[in-house]
Amino acid sequence: MSAASWAYPTDRVTLREVGLRDGLQLVKRVPSTAGKIDWLQQEYAAGVRCFEVGSFLPASRMPQFADVRLMIDEVSRLDDARSSALTLNERGVDDALTTQVDEIVCVVSATEEHSQANMRRSRQAAVDLVGLAVEKAGASEHHPLVNAGIAMAFGCSIAGDVDQGEVLRLAEDCLEAGADVVGIADTVGFAGPRQVSDLCAGMVKLCRDQPFIVHLHDTRGLGLSNASAALDAGCRVLDASLGGLGGCPFAPGATGNIVFEDLVYLCETKGFATGIDIPALVGTRDVLKRELPDEKLYGALARSGPPPNVSWAA
Repeated sequence: MSAASWAYPTDRVTLREVGLRDGLQLVKRVPSTAGKIDWLQQEYAAGVRCFEVGSFLPASRMPQFADVRLMIDEVSRLDDARSSALTLNERGVDDALTTQVDEIVCVVSATEEHSQANMRRSRQAAVDLVGLAVEKAGASEHHPLVNAGIAMAFGCSIAGDVDQGEVLRLAEDCLEAGADVVGIADTVGFAGPRQVSDLCAGMVKLCRDQPFIVHLHDTRGLGLSNASAALDAGCRVLDASLGGLGGCPFAPGATGNIVFEDLVYLCETKGFATGIDIPALVGTRDVLKRELPDEKLYGALARSGPPPNVSWAA
């Protein structure tokens, strides 16, 4: 079994909490480290095990991630929990490798236009960074996984349509560069279920017995429909954020990630046991209300709860 298959077993669903990173990209107020740790620990107690906890970017630019090392340390203290963090350049990779982070996330844009706008480098240079991260991670003491996430995989806010074959080619390039796992992201929420199903089917053929990740946004209200299509097509690793927190600087006014609580319910009703306690997970929203009072939270389960008198859990 590969390291990626051990981290993300293909015989079950794994849900990654990305709220502590993607969810905090555009917040109006920086949450306290104590509040973030409370968020992490409450979700862990509810059964969540995979956490993307921040980005290795200058604190002057992204003060909400100034404590990323402390957050990684917190995850390392929790049994069976895994941490990941975003690295956008060589320095970020080097900084990440000074910690005990379990997974380094690199970004490769599906379009040249977004790659230049987001990272100021070409797509090939982004793939090269994946290869460099693989080399450095392999030479490190704890060998973290390298995750290559393909942004704008379902449509680009700058270039428009994105060819599915081009996304699969980039995914193959990342795998050939040594990436342990590849993700496909609907960064600005353009996708519909058929598009998600088709691309996931292509990823299943490409990755074979290796896991891949699907990252969805609910910009146009199709987030959970797209998640259902991804599961039906063979995806077993999905990203989400508590309360749907988040947004994208390339989609002004857009809502954030799909709602973690609602995704758990979707998975359970489709027969995928998650091991996550929905009422306890919903209760964690109180931390967000306290730490981020200016942010709008989303989610149907927080409003109505799971049905009390019928069988719905896997």
